[in-house]
Amino acid sequence: VRALHLSAEYSFSKVSCESVELAAGLGVVGDVHSGAVVRHRSRVERDPNQPNLRQVHLFDGEILDMLAAEGFPVTPGALGENLTTVGLDALSLPTGTRSSPSIMSSRAGSAWIWRTSRTRFPAFW
Repeated sequence: VRALHLSAEYSFSKVSCESVELAAGLGVVGDVHSGAVVRHRSRVERDPNQPNLRQVHLFDGEILDMLAAEGFPVTPGALGENLTTVGLDALSLPTGTRSSPSIMSSRAGSAWIWRTSRTRFPAFW
């Protein structure tokens, strides 16, 4: 894990922090997207009772590096991720992949397992 982020309010970017608390079935404690049911505004409009399958957002730090090298002003957390990763090709992980803390730094907790649910689609305004 390169960096950790959360935001208690709806915003595009998230604020960097030293640690996050992960709650099973909910996501990042204190983050606006944490919860058992959807918290993304577009999904809430469609059906506020659907399960929240996007509780923790991962983003490859290497992609941020590539974008920054091309002149885009992006830093960890700027794209709304909770965990900016290093050495994990998150985009190539198949749906349902389970991972343990041995792959991720203990900065995000020591006794947790995450499962990929889907690739994040970009937001359009």
